Amino acid sequence: MSAPLSRFAISSRLLRLLCALAAAGCGQQQPPGGTAGFPPPEVTTISVQPASFPVTFEYVGQTAGSKDAEVRARVTGIVEKRLYQEGAAVRAGQPLFLLDAKPFEAQLASAEAELLRARAQKTQADREAARLRPLAERKAIGQKEADDAASAAEFASASIKAAQARLTEARLNLAYTRVVAPINGLSSRAQQSEGSLANANTTLLTTVSQVDPIWVLFNVSDNEQLRLNKAMAEGRLTLPRNHAFEVAVKLSDGSTFPRSGRINFADSRVNPQTGTYEMRAEIANADLALKPGQFVRVTLKGAQRQGALAVPQVAVLEGPQGKFVYVLGKDQDGKDIAVPRPVAVGDWSESDGKNVWLIDSGLLPGDRVIVDGLARIMMPNSPVRVAESAAETALAGQPPAPATPAAAGNKP
Repeated sequence: MSAPLSRFAISSRLLRLLCALAAAGCGQQQPPGGTAGFPPPEVTTISVQPASFPVTFEYVGQTAGSKDAEVRARVTGIVEKRLYQEGAAVRAGQPLFLLDAKPFEAQLASAEAELLRARAQKTQADREAARLRPLAERKAIGQKEADDAASAAEFASASIKAAQARLTEARLNLAYTRVVAPINGLSSRAQQSEGSLANANTTLLTTVSQVDPIWVLFNVSDNEQLRLNKAMAEGRLTLPRNHAFEVAVKLSDGSTFPRSGRINFADSRVNPQTGTYEMRAEIANADLALKPGQFVRVTLKGAQRQGALAVPQVAVLEGPQGKFVYVLGKDQDGKDIAVPRPVAVGDWSESDGKNVWLIDSGLLPGDRVIVDGLARIMMPNSPVRVAESAAETALAGQPPAPATPAAAGNKP
């Protein structure tokens, strides 16, 4: 680790030279065991031991309505009036737009007249059939004339039913001139203004999003999923059954949404365009605090890292060649020294209210990691003095839980 800390080594050498010159000029001797004439710095250590730690997973997500309905006209007509306030909450069945109803009123009147005409024809056909039936029985007329009269009556009955169907259709078309909200939710802006032509089932007038509950969509990369599957297969990670994570949402200002949610969908297929698994959480939103389209941070809680070694985040330092920690070692004389140790860090966790790094590699159970006094360590392998007043303790964690096999397809 001398290469990553070359700047510190050069500075310490200069400091040592200056202190030696000053001590020689004053006729003093350097105290033994220190660096550059200074006594060994006092440090505090912890003993890392395997334990079970809670881990969280964090992803970028976006809110979306649990139902998104496109509001379109069901008949063709001119938009006469907008009947709602854009962006306001609307209820199912509430009128949103009014189309010009005059053409449909005329069609309704025509359908009503057509029904009256069909009924009149039916009455006439029934009278004609009733008049010819006894004549046919007395052989006063041919049977064909009586049969034709009976058929005309049946045709008239069918005409009545057709006229009734056209009348029902005309009434529906007239009712469709009042475009209503299909669901409860938040309305969007009007896509068409008054005077615009709305084509039936084609022209989009506005959208309504149901936001209680609201959905939060996020994606898990294929690489991360493979890493989690490997950790579960090796017994180093356990996940809640049936995706029973506690879902917390962090807003763009850093605050946490006061209500948690649950996973209600986890795709089993990889999106070939993004290389990710799509997941979806559901959160209660009766006060409409969350709006569709917001970007949020999704945090999943409930997983456990088994038999993990962890150190406080303050103990992990960054060098040109990566992250490292100082562990307590011994020199040739059996004195305590600070030995740099490269480490590979994994997920963050929380222990006693403090954030800790879970160490994937670089440490062994029982290693004594320096957690306090790091700023006073002038160079690698320099002497240190362990504080006697501070008792050496391991990080608070739970004893390692017995490994339980997890399904390879289980996703966070």
